[in-house]
Amino acid sequence: MEKFVLLGMRYECLNCGSKFSSWFGRCPECGEWNTIEEVAEDKKQVSKARSDPAKAVSIKELGKTGRLKRLKTRIEEFDRVLGGGFVPGEVILLTGEPGIGKSTLLLKVSSKLKSLYVSAEEALSQVKHKVERFSLKSQALFFTEEKEIEKILSLVEKEDFELVVIDSLQTVFSKSLVSPAGSIGQLKAVLQLVLETAKKKQIVFVLVGHLTKSGEYAGPKTLEHMVDCVLYIEGDRHLPVRILSSSKNRFGPTDEIGMFEMGREGFKEFFDPLVFLDEGENEKIGSARVAELKGPRILFYEVQALVVPTFLAVPRRVVKGVDQKRVLLLLAALRKYLKVPLEKFDIYISVVGGVNLISPLADLGIAAAILSSLKNKKISTKHLFVGEVDLLGRVRKERFIDKIEKEAKRLKFSKVFSYKNMPDLKALQRVANF
Repeated sequence: MEKFVLLGMRYECLNCGSKFSSWFGRCPECGEWNTIEEVAEDKKQVSKARSDPAKAVSIKELGKTGRLKRLKTRIEEFDRVLGGGFVPGEVILLTGEPGIGKSTLLLKVSSKLKSLYVSAEEALSQVKHKVERFSLKSQALFFTEEKEIEKILSLVEKEDFELVVIDSLQTVFSKSLVSPAGSIGQLKAVLQLVLETAKKKQIVFVLVGHLTKSGEYAGPKTLEHMVDCVLYIEGDRHLPVRILSSSKNRFGPTDEIGMFEMGREGFKEFFDPLVFLDEGENEKIGSARVAELKGPRILFYEVQALVVPTFLAVPRRVVKGVDQKRVLLLLAALRKYLKVPLEKFDIYISVVGGVNLISPLADLGIAAAILSSLKNKKISTKHLFVGEVDLLGRVRKERFIDKIEKEAKRLKFSKVFSYKNMPDLKALQRVANF
């Protein structure tokens, strides 16, 4: 015997998915502000019938798995980030800021396989304009503007697609729920149906996801845990360079990057370790060169700092491109060990190129840029700063420093500052004459 239960309203956190009976300005579970929204409970079918008992298999019954069979897109920079290509049955979440090129990249990827492109945001007439502009002539690429997930998956069941792109997850809905598209319930329901179809048919699904103002995925964190891979496109929308990276990958590495250049004909693959550095002045105030290890590759960035006297009771700390909490720890170390009165100054930190620099190896370069701006001293653009600074003011040893030094020498850097010649912040102040 079956019955239906209709529950009332409830509150759910968009960040962590926690549920509450009342509204809070700040989520008690994850601590994020303004992420709790009121959602309607949908009708749920409750069955009293007994389900089949669970089964377990031994290692021998699993058999020999062998190597993963991958679908290569023949776009080397894209396949590199995935770990060699798509894995059949894989579900991927692709995110990035609006206008960064998510649809542009996926149209090129889709043209390399037998694909279904679900354009739930743009009309097919708009997609046609892109296809013509990018000169895509694949005979195995199909399009639909359907938004109901049941109809989309019914279409997938009838054809032998290798890849299905849904652009975007927030605009697709399930008819089994009464809540609007993009709500927490709809996102979870749609993704669950996609996962079941992907594993059953061994089809790759790529879902485009929106970002919040803070740069995080718009939806409960449980969605990121459910998918197999999370990809992120970053870069300055006003510059042509784009970097594709992975924050989660069940079937490959998470430290690889793919580099693309946006042009009139879409994305073009390229790799240049110095792409974010300019060839202008030989010396700059408040600017330092740093390095980051991305898998086997090394990229070089420019970190800029602006330190100016403050007229506020609480000085400003504005950070772009690096973790603000890490910068605050670094500022505390500079105040304690170098006795610099940073509490009297507003401090602005930025990474040139619109990229996010997550490596702690940038600490030494950030400290150098801050001191350079504070003391109005120039830093040579041929000097490289590599090192993580701890709370004791010391530069920690880095086991990959020899590899970075070798690459820096090849690229004509005249001096590399690291733990080898700069063991602590006092040495930075002394050697760099700050």
